[in-house]
Amino acid sequence: MNLRDTVLPKIGVVIPAYKVKEQIMWVINGIEDYVTRIYVVDDCCPEETGAWVTSQCTDERVEVIRHQKNQGVGGALITGYQAALQQDMEIVVKVDGDGQMDPALISAFVAPIIAGDADYTKGNRFFDLDSLSEMPKVRLFGNAILSFMNKMSSGYWDIFDPTNGYTAIHSELLKHLPLDKISRRYFFESDMLFRLSTLRAVVVDVPMNSKYGDETSNLKIKSILGEFLYKNTRNMVKRIFYNYYLRGLSIASLELPLGIIMLLFGIVFGISEWIDSYNHHSVATAGTVMLASLPIILGVQFILAFLNYDISAVPKKAFHVAKVRINEIHNRIGEKNAR
Repeated sequence: MNLRDTVLPKIGVVIPAYKVKEQIMWVINGIEDYVTRIYVVDDCCPEETGAWVTSQCTDERVEVIRHQKNQGVGGALITGYQAALQQDMEIVVKVDGDGQMDPALISAFVAPIIAGDADYTKGNRFFDLDSLSEMPKVRLFGNAILSFMNKMSSGYWDIFDPTNGYTAIHSELLKHLPLDKISRRYFFESDMLFRLSTLRAVVVDVPMNSKYGDETSNLKIKSILGEFLYKNTRNMVKRIFYNYYLRGLSIASLELPLGIIMLLFGIVFGISEWIDSYNHHSVATAGTVMLASLPIILGVQFILAFLNYDISAVPKKAFHVAKVRINEIHNRIGEKNAR
């Protein structure tokens, strides 16, 4: 899509700024003129990146917002989201200020949203296999693990690279998201996907390459793996409860509990019988073996059937398209009533 030949919505770009003084001007200068506003959120940066931008930047689109206390990348982004909503931005893009994300790709992130094919777009550094050689092996392994955990927690089985911070979102989604409840720090992107899944938003991956230069990443896979495992497990339980029991019922709502109950029964019964046979030096009968193995087999089958249903239930219709149309209808009704 050629954005220059398209009637564009108002696009805002949020740049969280923390220890990115050396790279941030390159990022700002690379943002093309179809972008309406640029929000630089100085997250109590010790380098005073916000003051640096104010003194060096002449771009009238740039607005510097300062935090008195560090809130993490999620907190900085939420501040930018709120500023963008107040100024009626229709699409909000998040770009890191460290130069790893090419600002020239902004058009690729907003195009699916403008076309009505997505509510939220995010980068995927794993799409081009040849470019993976540039990614540090620890990040590659860590992101593979985090991606699988996020698929379980969010239900977006068709996306990858959940911690990728290059994102774009339609304002209609932002208006309905509980921004005050979303995790503020490194879990922000993963928690965001979980919140989007509760709205049945359409999420699309955008292929991209990342640049790995002299900048230092603040994200250490070893230090956050346990936290991510706990929080993704919590979100998975919430999502399943919301989607399959609170908001509606389906065949999958029966398959999951039946599968878990039968699997646990088979395992517990089988272990207890094995222990009893070992203590009494006796051989288990064929009936006992079947009574232990059959529930395990059926339980696994029920759980696989649930996963198959869950994977096929990934949202396909954009949330914001319906909301925009509803708003247009309400506006027309209001205009007619005013006459």
